[in-house]
Amino acid sequence: MTIHNVLVVDDSKTELMFLTDLLQKNGMSVRTAEGADEALQRLADAKPDLILMDVVMPGQNGYQLTRSIRRTPDYAGIPIIMCTSKSLETDRVWGMRQGASDYITKPVNAAELMEKIRALD
Repeated sequence: MTIHNVLVVDDSKTELMFLTDLLQKNGMSVRTAEGADEALQRLADAKPDLILMDVVMPGQNGYQLTRSIRRTPDYAGIPIIMCTSKSLETDRVWGMRQGASDYITKPVNAAELMEKIRALD
């Protein structure tokens, strides 16, 4: 599966701009959401090939949203890369247990993120 359409979920406008710019420069189409409710609406509008998920967000956090997406049959197969400032090994393990396909910490290393995305293809 080639990744063309990416949904970036993050409550930081700076992160959204950085990730959108990076992904678009690599030929991907990007939609953004600043929280769980907006993310679920974006999923209902159009199914992405990949979701980049922040963890620390107001309301439902990225772990909870990942679990919710994994439990929804229409979305369960979409790869999710956690993209977060939570850098402890226990955070990474917990993220993977919630259904994340991969886990990367902020500040995001552009080359590392693109490598993880290519590994999903």
